[in-house]
Amino acid sequence: MDSSSPKTTVVVPTYNERDNLPKLVERLAALEVPNLHLLVVDDNSPDGTGEVAEKLAIDGPLPIRVLHRTVKDGLGRAYVAGMTRALEDGADIVIQMDADLSHPAEVIPTMISTLTTTDAAVVLGSRYVPGGAVASDWPWHRKALSAWANFYVNAILRLGVKDATAGFKAWHARTLNAIDVASINSNGYSFQVEMNYRTTSRGMRIAEVPITFEERIEGVSKMSFGVQLESALVPWKLRFGKKR
Repeated sequence: MDSSSPKTTVVVPTYNERDNLPKLVERLAALEVPNLHLLVVDDNSPDGTGEVAEKLAIDGPLPIRVLHRTVKDGLGRAYVAGMTRALEDGADIVIQMDADLSHPAEVIPTMISTLTTTDAAVVLGSRYVPGGAVASDWPWHRKALSAWANFYVNAILRLGVKDATAGFKAWHARTLNAIDVASINSNGYSFQVEMNYRTTSRGMRIAEVPITFEERIEGVSKMSFGVQLESALVPWKLRFGKKR
């Protein structure tokens, strides 16, 4: 491992992802990114994902730490816990990605390069810039909902990004500190939106690189009605609420 390279920590929240996690670890290790670490944030998965993660931490192909949480209170909360721990552990770059293999790990080197060679404060893997795409097997109504969500968020907050709800991102540690990531309360897709809003409202730039988003193969989606409702309300709260 090249310890002179920036410490890059991939933060991956998990809940019932025991089949996907080992595959994700293999994909990350194959990248051969210098000084790459993985932080698994497991929300007490009933299927034993936490135990799988601990085993991978012992004999896996890259440095892995596991943060066990006793409650399942949303993706946003898991990311905040993981990012906060990554910063405490000295990460220079923090990458957020899902455990369901929907985010293409092979794009991570491009994201890191863009982050470290430009003035970008964060780089997101975008489905809606040239070269990007959503899963080919998505039904038309899901594609329409995703496109509408991005139009809706940008119409309210004027973020100036094509994929405002994207969850695959590479952050400078200093950006996460500047936006006070530990104080973010949103969950689900609204967590992604609030992170973007705090970044752009401070005059920092978001860069986008194309990805092809794939549908999960194993497990089930964690989307709920409550998450959808919060995602609809949060942009208005951010636009008209008290500025942090």
